[in-house]
Amino acid sequence: MTEPSITDSMLARVGGADAISRIVESFYVRIEADSHMRPIYPEDLEPGKEKLKLFLLQWLGGPPAYSQRYGHPRLRIRHFPFVIDDLAAGRWLRYMREAWQEEGVPDDVVGVVFERFGPLAHHMVNANQDVPRDPVGEARLE
Repeated sequence: MTEPSITDSMLARVGGADAISRIVESFYVRIEADSHMRPIYPEDLEPGKEKLKLFLLQWLGGPPAYSQRYGHPRLRIRHFPFVIDDLAAGRWLRYMREAWQEEGVPDDVVGVVFERFGPLAHHMVNANQDVPRDPVGEARLE
């Protein structure tokens, strides 16, 4: 058996768009309950939920709706307005993994996804860095 890769078959193995929606909602329940994490996020969580859903769908091989709407993901730049420390990166990974496991995503799929999420989450760390803090908002980045 070969290790799965990030393809549209991966999206199917996750459970499709409905599963991604449930994963994102479950993740955000955890964010809302965390006194360290919640202040990092904007007051209105709904736009972020929608962006995360679109990003995950595209990243897992689904339609490129995220890029069509927002351009290149450029995740680090998009996260500059939020002060993200090592603790936040670790909790983001923990809460995201819990959400994927709660959804019942197969362990081999979770393993592949989190091999990529780990470095990505730590790449977002920007606390004590001189980065632009102006919100990117709905800007289309190329």
